[in-house]
Amino acid sequence: MGVLKFENLPINPLVGADWKTFKEMAAGQPIDKGYWSKYLLTKAICRLLSTVAPIQERRYQKLLANKPLEHDPLFILGHWRSGTTFVHNIFAQDKHFGHTTTYQTVFPHLMMFGQGFIKPIMNFFIPDHRPTDGMELTPDLPQEEEFALSNTTPYSYYDFWYFPKRMLDYCDRYLTFEKISEAEKRAYQDAFMKIVKISLWNTGGTQYLSKNPPHTGHVQALVEMFPDAKFIYLMRNPYTVFESTRSFFTQTIAPLKLQDVSDDQIEMNAIEVYPRLYRAYQQQKKCIPEGHLYEVKFEDFEHDAYAVTKDIYEKLNLPGWEASEEAIRSYIESKRGYKKNRYEYKPRTIQLVNDHWGEAIDDWGYERH
Repeated sequence: MGVLKFENLPINPLVGADWKTFKEMAAGQPIDKGYWSKYLLTKAICRLLSTVAPIQERRYQKLLANKPLEHDPLFILGHWRSGTTFVHNIFAQDKHFGHTTTYQTVFPHLMMFGQGFIKPIMNFFIPDHRPTDGMELTPDLPQEEEFALSNTTPYSYYDFWYFPKRMLDYCDRYLTFEKISEAEKRAYQDAFMKIVKISLWNTGGTQYLSKNPPHTGHVQALVEMFPDAKFIYLMRNPYTVFESTRSFFTQTIAPLKLQDVSDDQIEMNAIEVYPRLYRAYQQQKKCIPEGHLYEVKFEDFEHDAYAVTKDIYEKLNLPGWEASEEAIRSYIESKRGYKKNRYEYKPRTIQLVNDHWGEAIDDWGYERH
């Protein structure tokens, strides 16, 4: 059982970054008053742990670097709070899939060496549940790999959790890749390939399962890496997504940030990011080969998760259904009755979503309020 509450964390996930990434990410960044103790403690632990990172690198080069993938990945895409975690957990019941764990997102350089020592410490301290939706948190559960990427390369959108004043700049560079340089993109792709291979090694899977909302904005770069990859794209009622995203970002950023940012600024950034992500996906999905993309409304998925999951396996020609059907059915049944957050759409919410996200409402066939 974790002894710390999420909002009281004395460090942030950058403790697990390699030293080079930490220095490049933090270079020139202002640390606001009130965050220096968190920054210095995080920096000190990062520097200490980085001294053993070369051990994994040597093992990776020897065992995995030149080993080809058996299958290209399955990517679960969609804006934050679109139901991607639920879908991810369902597909993770299929053990032919390998995934990035919560432990790996924080300590990507201590996977092939150091897990036996660090993981019990992490398990002792981390909170048991996410504060935003009550979802369980343990070191071995599937997690989105962008946190691991932010600890492996300075070219990750999730840098905004620590330096929120640059959120929109990070959006254009590392979310939609609109302003990313070729060198930065190659470094990002190299870092991601390493995470994929180590994740498969760690979980014993033969096909990587990705749930990572930021990937929604740079599909073209993923297809360049994995020409035979399969994609699931989740749509969800934009009014619900707005309310849930605002709550998620406001609560999650508080214990991670090293700069002051107001709730109003978080809200405005979320309003700006949504259409940029939506348009980037709409444009770049044209790169996905025919038969490799399954688009579904989360409301339809949730209504009959078993039937839709089976249909995805069939339409995307995914292996593993017969072996995992019972585990998938059992997991879905175990989640029946799960109480989700309920949102009432206030007039201000309706106006903001209609004004800024109306394109998605109309394109996906949701009713305007």
